[in-house]
Amino acid sequence: MKKTIITLIMVIVVGFVGLFAINSSDWLNISANHESKSELVREQLSEIQELTTLKYEYSNVIISRTDKSLSVLGSDFSFAEAIKLISYSGYLKAGTDLSKLDVKVDSDERVVVTLDQSIITDNVVEVDKTRVEDITGELFSDYPSQLIFDEINKEREKIEMDKIEAGILEEADQQAKEMITNLLRASGYQTVEVKFR
Repeated sequence: MKKTIITLIMVIVVGFVGLFAINSSDWLNISANHESKSELVREQLSEIQELTTLKYEYSNVIISRTDKSLSVLGSDFSFAEAIKLISYSGYLKAGTDLSKLDVKVDSDERVVVTLDQSIITDNVVEVDKTRVEDITGELFSDYPSQLIFDEINKEREKIEMDKIEAGILEEADQQAKEMITNLLRASGYQTVEVKFR
């Protein structure tokens, strides 16, 4: 009888340990499942690498002047003025780098994505569309080409700063949030939260 009671207690203990092990493995399985889903979502979004959400095209005209002067007896005398009309076009792109995002899948229906705030990814002047016209037509209007590029770069940077102040980066963040939300909802997630750091 004593052996039967000890055997029965051992069976009950082994049964409880077995049940606990099964329940623990299910819990570990769920945790591992969420982690693998997080990694899968992160990999899929990272394949896009750079998400350009906004493109702003611009064109501009610059009037640039230089003076030709001659130094005689320590005094400079201006004898010609070169005036150039520089017209160019270009584009700005704003977006975020998706290779640095963090993804956390809380459940089969909820995912949280954290990504960097948008930046200007490109500010390109289309050189093939740039035109330089000599307004004065002076014989001495030898105009340095480096000055033309310097003028264009200065204006290009000004346009970039103006667009940043006008909210292009915030608009790009909003577009990125909407795109990622729609993509993940189409993948079956009911709740998608997109955060920026």
